[in-house]
Amino acid sequence: MQAHLVCFESTCRAQYDVRDVLYNCPKCGGLLEAAYGPIGADAASLKKLWRERRMDNAPLEQSGVWRYRELFPFLEDTKHVVTLREGNTPLLPAPRAAAYGGLKAITFKHQGFNPTGSFKDNGMTAGAAQARLLGMKRVACVSTGNTSASMAAYASAGGLEPLIFIPNGNISYGKLAQALEYGAKTFQVDANFDQILALVRVLAERLGIYLLNSINPFRIEGQKSIVIEMMDQRDWKVPDWIVLPGGNLGNVSAFGKGLREMLALGLIDKLPRLAVIQAAGSSPFYEYMASLSASGGSAPFVAQGHPETLATAIKIGDPVSWPKAQFEIETTRGVVEKADEQEIADAKAVIGASGIGCEPASAATLAGIKKLVAAGVIDRDADVVAVLTGNVLKDPDYIYRYHTGQLTGPDGAAIRANFGNAPVVVPNDADRITALIS
Repeated sequence: MQAHLVCFESTCRAQYDVRDVLYNCPKCGGLLEAAYGPIGADAASLKKLWRERRMDNAPLEQSGVWRYRELFPFLEDTKHVVTLREGNTPLLPAPRAAAYGGLKAITFKHQGFNPTGSFKDNGMTAGAAQARLLGMKRVACVSTGNTSASMAAYASAGGLEPLIFIPNGNISYGKLAQALEYGAKTFQVDANFDQILALVRVLAERLGIYLLNSINPFRIEGQKSIVIEMMDQRDWKVPDWIVLPGGNLGNVSAFGKGLREMLALGLIDKLPRLAVIQAAGSSPFYEYMASLSASGGSAPFVAQGHPETLATAIKIGDPVSWPKAQFEIETTRGVVEKADEQEIADAKAVIGASGIGCEPASAATLAGIKKLVAAGVIDRDADVVAVLTGNVLKDPDYIYRYHTGQLTGPDGAAIRANFGNAPVVVPNDADRITALIS
């Protein structure tokens, strides 16, 4: 099967060899995506094959990414694959969270069950495989947390040297600890995410380092598997809405691409509507889409110079994948919403009280759903799947400070513990404790 890279810009569509080390189109500067020839299998055969692979103990079939490799066949063979048995993440019903959001029911696709605790593993296994195919020795990323943890693990597992660049003082220690533990050489830079990404792109070209941020088109190919697995788990019944948090916008780009490809193959019979939720203090995509609507479709994308949010995983002011994200939102008749720090913190506590738990950025989904239901955009009886992108232990300090009433926003304003669950200090006295519990 012929795989190639193609420029995403509709006015260009230039094609390049899949072995070219490219992140943007050399002709127009547009984003690149992987494209393939005919798959050579019908929908029924693919569904049967993928179900059979679940019972196979081979490493590739135990991966919730590579099990679906027919939909991203960019490798000549599979010898370069690095797998930690990523994917295989559950769909979890949460009645309490549904009631909070104004829905009759909600299902969470919890990517925090991945090996390094976030959705990044789905894309990183593919990016690391491509790096090995190209004969790279070193890989790099700019990260506020999850990407660095994932890249460090997959690079080290695959014999690559991981180099990580992070904004100094703007990363959860739970995530930084993973990168350090997995052996990454880590650089804390006195700049924000977007400034560091520009710096690292210069270093990557100068030193022959392979960049594994979401601008890498093979990362997007791996992340498609999240929505493929979701449809498989639902027996190919398409939900009305899929809701995701929005940072660098690679996830919505991957979901949209995967959904369109599944529809073209007859694996699904319609497209769900996609909703992206951003933090209010880091919402350039929301502002852009709102300005497009207000202007009748002719507004420039404006980066946010100083994004601010405690949900560090989505603290990105100049998301590289915004053109792809815009296309997928428009194609699916989707929406973009934002949620403030209080709304995210409360939604996170409600998800936790449902027995599930997630990192702060993930909770933006429920916070956004609550607003969209209240506004009549999402029907109360809609079939909604919300994606939780990271594990509850990614940012434990946030949890403790919220529940004890010590959490403050980036502006220093107190965040109320509306759903607080502070620990109680008690004496070593069975009678006193009995009285408290009774």
